[in-house]
Amino acid sequence: MVDDARSAGSTVVAAALELFAENGYEQTSVEQIAQSAGVSRSTFFRQFGGKDDVVFADHDALLTRIREHLAAAHENPWAAVCEASVIVFRHFAADPELARRRYAVVRQVPTLRDREIVTVFRYERLFDDYLRAALPGLDPIDAVAFAAMVTAVHNHVLRRLLRGTKRVPASVLTDAYDELMHRFGVHPDGETPREDDVVVMTFPKRMPAAEVARRLTALR
Repeated sequence: MVDDARSAGSTVVAAALELFAENGYEQTSVEQIAQSAGVSRSTFFRQFGGKDDVVFADHDALLTRIREHLAAAHENPWAAVCEASVIVFRHFAADPELARRRYAVVRQVPTLRDREIVTVFRYERLFDDYLRAALPGLDPIDAVAFAAMVTAVHNHVLRRLLRGTKRVPASVLTDAYDELMHRFGVHPDGETPREDDVVVMTFPKRMPAAEVARRLTALR
């Protein structure tokens, strides 16, 4: 039953975006969307609050999925945030033509652009909150900075996909995140001995104190 509802929702989204592209966002009515998708008007409103909700329907589901991902146990919280962002990218990259159609509609409608900004911030805030909870004592500036950088890198790579005509592999994003973690001084470079009586470790000066504490605690 849940899968059927998701499938029906996807059908409505695809139909709506096609109509928006052909006729314009303002010129397309809910009745036209429902008819094109083969659902009733009441069914449309049960699934979506309005036309703008159709455009951003994927994000609500993705944010729920990201929360579940981050709620699981992760050895490296910094990498977990990057992995969460890759999940979002893979979702849109799975159907690039649909993603490009959505992008074109959003670019043309100011109210949708404003909502997109708010939606992006929801991801950034989620990453920020997770890092602060996962790394007690982490400087809030480090949490905000890393969350913002992950979000900015994701958006940059995603725009390459949306503005082009070719597929952009997820490896482009994962490679960028590897470089980002290196620059931030938190990239997991190999295994650290955990059973030696004495261990000498060095850390980049730029590494947050909370991350140093996490790695030292892992040696116990």
